[in-house]
Amino acid sequence: MEKLVELRDATKELSLIRSLKDYKRPFEVVGNYRLIDDGKLPEATVIIKTDEQKTHEAATGVGPVDALANVLKKSLTRVFPFIENVRLVDYSAKIHDAKTGTAAKVEVSIVFSNGEELWKVSEISENINAASFMALLDGFEYAIHLHRLSPKPLK
Repeated sequence: MEKLVELRDATKELSLIRSLKDYKRPFEVVGNYRLIDDGKLPEATVIIKTDEQKTHEAATGVGPVDALANVLKKSLTRVFPFIENVRLVDYSAKIHDAKTGTAAKVEVSIVFSNGEELWKVSEISENINAASFMALLDGFEYAIHLHRLSPKPLK
């Protein structure tokens, strides 16, 4: 049976290329993200460093994950303009070992698209926002690698 779409396992691919001795990430987070969630208009801040520059940005969103995605996209678009075309198309969270209550580990999965390809990333943490942030970092890092493999302008 033919698939309607091909969904790349970016978590696995990133894990493999990160094991190579000459691998260098295209960006890094300086410190950690900051998230203020008042339940109405969450705000996230982050400092991103690349070979070209260091950016300190803030953004809001309709929820904490949206604020985190917006701040990363805003920061990375300065150096990688094609990131503007990257969209989050699906988000899910799965509780592991619910018997531990609020200390349970949460697995966050996010599907991204650049309009031409789809890729999925997953991360696990006891903190849903931290798992989301790590997954967002991986999703945007993978977008940069896809662009480097096929640097054509996106519509």
